[in-house]
Amino acid sequence: MKTILVAVDLSAATLQVCAVARDLARALDARLLILHVVPPAPSMPDYCAPTIVDDGELLRDASRRAAHRLQALGRWFRRHCPDIRVLQHRGSPVAEVLRTVGTAHPELVVLGSHGHTAAFDLLMGSVAHGIIRRSPVPVVVVPIRERAAPATPGHRAADTLRRLAATTADALVALR
Repeated sequence: MKTILVAVDLSAATLQVCAVARDLARALDARLLILHVVPPAPSMPDYCAPTIVDDGELLRDASRRAAHRLQALGRWFRRHCPDIRVLQHRGSPVAEVLRTVGTAHPELVVLGSHGHTAAFDLLMGSVAHGIIRRSPVPVVVVPIRERAAPATPGHRAADTLRRLAATTADALVALR
């Protein structure tokens, strides 16, 4: 059975990415592997960091909160696609997604891109860009549209995502 790796950041945009992944999984008869990576705590010079902050505790707290949100996401997915697996890793998001590609051998990676400016990407880097450049398998990037209300099933954006999923699925079938 085919596998699709879905890299999520648990932001408000996660459901947009998941909707595309769900549609692709249905079109390709694929199982989903949902991955969230908890990034390491940012390093600060000693003179900037307050001495009362425990980086380990911050990371454990972030991991607990992410695990709770991933469980909820897993329940949402199981209503739509029963064949899923949810993973949480710690580390660099790009490195961990690529490591998971190497171990899970998915046929496809799906992730979102927040569409930051080139200046932001130059200074801060882009997870999507790093994965696209180094992934040995095709990557579907879902452009994230920030809006007040999420798309409903009848909304034009949802229809566009379905067409994208069908087109991508046809292209992948043609490649196989």
